[in-house]
Amino acid sequence: MTKRVLFYVQHLLGIGHLKRAATLARGLAADGLDVTLVSGGFPVPELDTGGARFVQLPPVRATDLYFKVLVDEAGTVIDDAWRERRREALLALWRDVRPHLLMLELYPFGRRQMRFELVPLLDAAIAAAERPVVVSSVRDILVAAPKPERNVEMVEQVERYFDHVLVHGDPGLIPFERTFPLATRIADRLHPTGYVVDRSRSHDPAGPGAGEVIVSAGGGAVGEHLLETAIQARPHSAARDLPWRVLVGVNLPDETLQRLAALGGAGVKVERARGDFAALLARCRLSISQGGYNTVMEIMSAGCRAVVVPYAGGLETEQTLRAELLAARGAFAVLPEGELAPETLATKIDAALAMPPPAEAQVDMNGLAASRRLVAGWVAEVGW
Repeated sequence: MTKRVLFYVQHLLGIGHLKRAATLARGLAADGLDVTLVSGGFPVPELDTGGARFVQLPPVRATDLYFKVLVDEAGTVIDDAWRERRREALLALWRDVRPHLLMLELYPFGRRQMRFELVPLLDAAIAAAERPVVVSSVRDILVAAPKPERNVEMVEQVERYFDHVLVHGDPGLIPFERTFPLATRIADRLHPTGYVVDRSRSHDPAGPGAGEVIVSAGGGAVGEHLLETAIQARPHSAARDLPWRVLVGVNLPDETLQRLAALGGAGVKVERARGDFAALLARCRLSISQGGYNTVMEIMSAGCRAVVVPYAGGLETEQTLRAELLAARGAFAVLPEGELAPETLATKIDAALAMPPPAEAQVDMNGLAASRRLVAGWVAEVGW
């Protein structure tokens, strides 16, 4: 009998969580598992889930950098009636799939706002006569909890509900306990996997992006300033005569795309973010980007020179910490977001272009394969 996996992900601002979940879902489906990826964030065009089934819940997103105000697709602040409808939709999906393995992206180490649906889902899972393996899938670095008791709450949730925690990072770069101080209490459930990046696809070296400067900002919800500053930095940099390609994220309006296109002028192509981003990086002369998990791993997998400007809005510290650790190993040049200006970025561009080609990744980037092996072993042990 084919074993079934139900994988929940909720993105609220950027799209990195969804992209990483989709990469994992593709891999698990390729292993012959019946995978359902269910998303509670706004739809993302060209999302590649491979052989996994994709289910879209009524979407919700954050309107502020602190994730305190959540709105639906009409821009209306969600209320208890909306929460009840979404909770029932998720539980109905749970009953339909009857998974052998239930995986939640980030929770309980984040997405506390979604407890209204996740706690009932977890209660149903551990009470089921045919109980699934319950797994948390979390990145390498957590945002510091605003209150110490939040860390205690996370541990208690793991102890109550979760059999395993996949930590998608390399302890040799940063151990999980550095940003989650109570990790030792759940050490028996933690499984470091290495970083998750899809390295299976070959790229034509003569395709789009060859010899270009690729400017990107992930989903784009908070990246407009970087895109604009990069265009302004071009004439001041050693890359002024190279072709530039500026990728505008799905969360920025068409008016922004048009304004950036007018600002760029000749030699600068401005377009929507593309599904072949990894291929563009593999062929480019230089990448300029924020420091999201997926983007950084794709930069390192591509082996391209890069300038990384970590997003540091709200309470975010994750991108800055990871970027600084990797920059110390010579992976790329880093410009703190607070120092971002055309002149400072141009200086970093020149420095990055003068750097030797990055050596083979100095971190474990086999997180996709390791996660697939672990999940395959766990579902094989389910006896029903």
